[in-house]
This record gives sequence, C-alpha cells and structure tokens, in this order.
Amino acid sequence: VLLSGGSAFGLDAASGVMRYLEDEGVGIVFGGSRIPIVPTAILFDLGVITNQVRPGPREGYMACQNASPGPVDEGSVGAGTGATVSGILGMERAVKGGIGTASLDLGQGLVVGAIVAVNAVGSVFDADTGNLVAGPRSEDGATMVNSMALMTSPEFTGSEQPPSSNTTIGVVATNARLSKEQTNKLASVAHDGLAMAVRPAHTMSDGDTMFALATSALDQPANMNRLCAASALCVSRAILRGVQKADGIGGIPSVKEIAEHGNV
Repeated sequence: VLLSGGSAFGLDAASGVMRYLEDEGVGIVFGGSRIPIVPTAILFDLGVITNQVRPGPREGYMACQNASPGPVDEGSVGAGTGATVSGILGMERAVKGGIGTASLDLGQGLVVGAIVAVNAVGSVFDADTGNLVAGPRSEDGATMVNSMALMTSPEFTGSEQPPSSNTTIGVVATNARLSKEQTNKLASVAHDGLAMAVRPAHTMSDGDTMFALATSALDQPANMNRLCAASALCVSRAILRGVQKADGIGGIPSVKEIAEHGNV
C-alpha cells in the first residue's frame, strides 16, 4: 500500500513501487507475467511552499528499499510532509498536519496497528481525553478554535473557507487471520477512529480513505469485535501523533511550536 502526497502527480510513485516488487518477484501471476498490485491513496498538499516538489517513481522505489521492521518516522515526513489540518478559515489560519502511527497489543500475540497521514479540514482531538489539540487559529494566534462548533454556529456562513481539497489517508493492519470480508469490515471501522479524532470528519472537502491488511501470521480465529475496537482506537491515536509530531513548514506552525510560544 502506498500513501503519498503530491495530489494526482503523486500517483507516479506507485510505478516505482511496482518496479521494486517486480524486481523482488512479488505479484500476481497472470497471462505469463508477474504483476504487482499496489493500492494507492494520495493527499492534496500542493501550494505548501511550492507545487513543484512531488514524489515520483524514484521516490517510490527508494521508499521500498528503505522499508524496515523498525520504528516509523512520524510528523512532517513522507506523505505527511505538506499535510495541514483545520484550514476551514483559510491556510493562513491552518495548523501543520503529519503522519503518525499507533499500535495495540491485545495479548496472546495479537497486534493491531495503524499509520495515518493527517490532512483534514476539521479540528483534531485527543479521543482519550476529549481535549482539542489542533484547530483553526484565531486572528491574533492566541487561541485555537473547535471547527465543529465553528461550522455549526449560526454566525458561520462558510464564506470564510476557500475551495480546498483535503483528505486523511491511512492503513490499519493486524497479524490475525481474516477473510476478505472481515478485512473489509476492519477498513470500514477504521473510519470510526478517524471520526473520533477529527471533528468534523468526512466533510465534502475531505476524501478520507482507509485500507486494511491482515497478515494471517497468527493462525487462530479472530474476535472481530476486539479487532474493530482496536482498529478505531489505533487510528484515532495515530492521527493524534501525526499532528503532535509535526514540524511547521511554509509559515504553517505545528501544535508543538504554538505551545512553545505560549499562544494556547
């Protein structure tokens, strides 16, 4: 699965991933050829500093070469480089988004994990505490606003929000043995985690997409209720980390930089 920035241009990176997998002999054999299948989701981040820097085949190939079982870099890296959140009052009031990960050990070797690139219109909340973490900045930068409260206020007309394209994209994965239908269910429930952390989620300006994977490394019947609960929780926590680990870029501050300056 490829998660990328660069809008439609970022789709080029998938050809690099396909070439790497072909070189490694990975893919479906069909018609005498081995064809790698690479599900891909991209987010719109053009215009953050420049619209001329986009991932392509070379970056896709290098990403595969650099893949490792170790900790994943988070924040303003990879698909999270140009990500932003809370742009409902315009990019000049937005906060930096990023890419984050989270996982849960459910015992007896069963693990669920998520990686999410956060580029949402809405505000980001800590689902465990209910606290607002990232929202549109006030004109003086002294406070951050709850996008949900703002959008449902009688005074809000929507004219403050310029036409924009946002999306939160990610993957939830488990080592459980799941059927195709169960894996699809896991991807569906992952959106519950998105809504736990991003408010409002799934707006007409968002193209939220979540993938699910099951490695079947743990060969035992899966408790889908537990997996679904863990999926939602991991996604919500990965979104939170993506914003918390981000660094400001192009005049768009991160939440940790805002906190360091004592503005919130």
